[in-house]
Amino acid sequence: MLTENQPVPPLGSAAPDFTLGSTSGAQITLSSFREKSAVLIAFFPLAFTSTCTAELCEFSDDYDDFTRGGVVVLPISVDSVPTLKEFKAKHHMKTDLLSDFKREAGQAYGVMWQDAFFTNRAYFLVDKTGVIRWEHVEETPSGKRGNAEILAEIAKL
Repeated sequence: MLTENQPVPPLGSAAPDFTLGSTSGAQITLSSFREKSAVLIAFFPLAFTSTCTAELCEFSDDYDDFTRGGVVVLPISVDSVPTLKEFKAKHHMKTDLLSDFKREAGQAYGVMWQDAFFTNRAYFLVDKTGVIRWEHVEETPSGKRGNAEILAEIAKL
């Protein structure tokens, strides 16, 4: 059984650091992007579900827009790395996907659904200094933000 979630980190606070396995085969550490790139942390509930598939494919469709905005997109789910690799390959996704299989990042960001054992859909825009500048946690996992809204927040960085 998981412990209670931490609260969602407030705007203007340091983003909780994490190191997670990825579909690239590398361990990805959030703090490694400091002074290099802003990061969009995008928690999604589960691979191969309809809303998650649409969301991640849209991230791929607009990959160049995120890159031009100076942002690396880090989609995170509780799925295993092998499952995420299959999901990425099936849908020809451009961004690497990160596995929070131990649910530690979801806990740190306050987005775990305790009764379902996966995360809610949530977004955290972290600037180059590691500070959270925008966040949105969906009311339910079936909701999602459009890339136009996210890109508008990126433009404010």
